[in-house]
Amino acid sequence: MCNLYEELTLHPFATMRSYLISTLTVMLSLTLALTPAQTAHAQQSAYAGFDKNQYPGDAALPTLHRYFAFAGYWLNNPPGATHNTWQGKRDALLHNGFGFLVLANGRLDAEITHTSRSTATTPAALGAKDAAAAVAAAQREHFPTGAILFLDQEEGGRLTSSQSGYLFGWTEAVAHSGYLPGAYVSGQPVPDGPGKTITTVQDIRDHVAAQHLHPVAIWVYQDACPPASGCTMQPPPPNASGTPDVTAWQYAQSPRRRDITASCSKTYAPNGNCYAPGLPGQILDLNVAASSDPSHGR
Repeated sequence: MCNLYEELTLHPFATMRSYLISTLTVMLSLTLALTPAQTAHAQQSAYAGFDKNQYPGDAALPTLHRYFAFAGYWLNNPPGATHNTWQGKRDALLHNGFGFLVLANGRLDAEITHTSRSTATTPAALGAKDAAAAVAAAQREHFPTGAILFLDQEEGGRLTSSQSGYLFGWTEAVAHSGYLPGAYVSGQPVPDGPGKTITTVQDIRDHVAAQHLHPVAIWVYQDACPPASGCTMQPPPPNASGTPDVTAWQYAQSPRRRDITASCSKTYAPNGNCYAPGLPGQILDLNVAASSDPSHGR
C-alpha cells in the first residue's frame, strides 16, 4: 500500500483533497458525539450547571448530566422551604459525575434586624452562628476541607449595615473553619445616587478591601439580556457576565424576571420558566463556570 508521501508525489492535489475531507469528517463526527455540556467546554472553555430548590430525584440525574456538569447543592432549607430535599444526596450526584456549587440559605434584611433586636445579638454574631451551622452541614455531607461554601444573599443593591454585618460575620467564620467563603449575590446594576449605580458584588469587594477581610468567592446572578442569553443549554462564556473574576454565573432564573429579559423571552417556556430537555417537569436555574466543580466539592 502506498504511503501518504508517495501518494502526494504521484497525485498531489487529489490526495491532499481526500486527506482534508477525511480529517474534517472525523472532526465533525467527534463534535457531534459530544454532549451539550462537553461541546460548551470545547468551544467556550465553559461548563454548564443547574440549581433548583427541590432535589430533582435520583432517576433524573443521568439525563441532567447529559447537559450539565455541576449542580447547586443546598446545605439547609432553601428559600421558602420547610425542609431540605438535597440532604444526603451528595453520593448520588457524585455517582452520576456531577461537580458542585455548595449553597447555604442566608437571612433577609428584615429578619436579620428583627432577630438582632429581639435577641440582643449583633448581625455579625448571627452570621457567625449561621456559618457554624453551614459548616456542620457541609461536614455531615462529607464535602472536603477547602470547598467553597456560598451564602445565598437574595437581596440586591448596596448592603445595609445589618446585611453587611451578617454577611461578613458569616464569611469570616467560614474562612476560619477550613472551608472557603463565597456569596451568591447580584451583579445587576441598580441606582446608587445621582448618575451612579452599584452592584452587590461591587459593594462586597469594596468592604473586603477596606476592612482587609478574607477574599469572598462570587457566584453572581445576572439574568438581564444582555449580557445573559436567556434559557439556553449553550451557555455564554463565564467571563461575559459584566462582573470580573467570578466563580460561577447564574445567567437564567425560573421564572424569568420579565422587566430585564424581554429581549430573550422566546428562549423561556410560555410560563417564564426554564426546563431541562427531556424532563419537562424539572424547573431550573441555569449557570456557567470555568470549572466542572466550581465549589471544589468532589
